[in-house]
Amino acid sequence: MTCSPTFPSPSAHSVPRDSTAPVPAPALKRAVDWAIVSRRSIRAFLPTPVGLGEVHAILDVARHAASGMNTQPWRVHVLTGSAKERLSAAIAAVDNDGDAAGTLTEPYHYYPLDWVSPYVDRRRKVGWDLYGLLGIAKGDKARMHAQHGRNYRFFDAPVGLIFTVSRALQAGSLLDYGMFLQSLMVAARARGLDTCPQVAFTKFHQVIHAELGIPDTEMVVCGMGLGHANPACIENTLVTERESVGSFTTFHA
Repeated sequence: MTCSPTFPSPSAHSVPRDSTAPVPAPALKRAVDWAIVSRRSIRAFLPTPVGLGEVHAILDVARHAASGMNTQPWRVHVLTGSAKERLSAAIAAVDNDGDAAGTLTEPYHYYPLDWVSPYVDRRRKVGWDLYGLLGIAKGDKARMHAQHGRNYRFFDAPVGLIFTVSRALQAGSLLDYGMFLQSLMVAARARGLDTCPQVAFTKFHQVIHAELGIPDTEMVVCGMGLGHANPACIENTLVTERESVGSFTTFHA
């Protein structure tokens, strides 16, 4: 059984979009920049609870993200407690069954079908950097599988999020979705929380549809863990390398 908790009206949470900045400009710039730059994909969370009121407030900020013609394509499923545990267990049952896992299909192509440089190089580096921190050797398929399987527990975050979009929409709505997800993650950082956006959930879209009662007219976009990072876990020390502005920007005058 699912239900919708009662929250104060949106006006009780929202900051008017035409309001004066709440802090002086230099402090505002530092705070916004910090929230964006400090965002990382956290792969180990503390069990510290996050109240549904806090989740609601974060979503209340993120809903102001831009979208083409104001289509607002996002649909969000918030999982905590036993609901999150049931979904994780249902996915793990398939993930640990080699025959069943081999039949899985993706609802859409997130990654390229044919990897080329420099993208494949970046992909390999972040993978081996993570496994290196965890002491997982190349070819250790059992430990790789176990580590990857932690995705489906939302890396033990107290809040799991599943995002869906109407199949009636097109690729542009996925662009809009990216802006919504970034807004959500930045709003979470502003509250001292961490996240991990997870496309790993998409191949289990049939399991997710069944467990959460999502209609076939909706497509799973991704999942996300939300909570407090566990500072004792070495995987959370991973900081991915980023290209300089000059490497991807051409200025025209």
